[in-house]
Amino acid sequence: MPFDLTNAPASFMNLMNQVFRSYLDKFVTVLIDDISVSSRGKDELTTHLRIVLQTLREHQLYGKLKKCEFWLEEVVFLRHVVSKEGIKVDPKR
Repeated sequence: MPFDLTNAPASFMNLMNQVFRSYLDKFVTVLIDDISVSSRGKDELTTHLRIVLQTLREHQLYGKLKKCEFWLEEVVFLRHVVSKEGIKVDPKR
């Protein structure tokens, strides 16, 4: 996509929603270029991560490894802290 297009973020978000359509609201949450994968346990998480990474590969989409975080038990996402205890507002905000 050429630079200086105001619709670039919306177009990319639309692409990501199409790519992960069958997994959204099950174990994948996407916000532009942030992908959150959740599960109930480590075995399930391994399966979900494989699905997400394979789906990205099939669509010729790639992430930067240095920006990825795996096996976290607590994540800050959209100004909220998500953990097995639930969702709460990030205290740093």
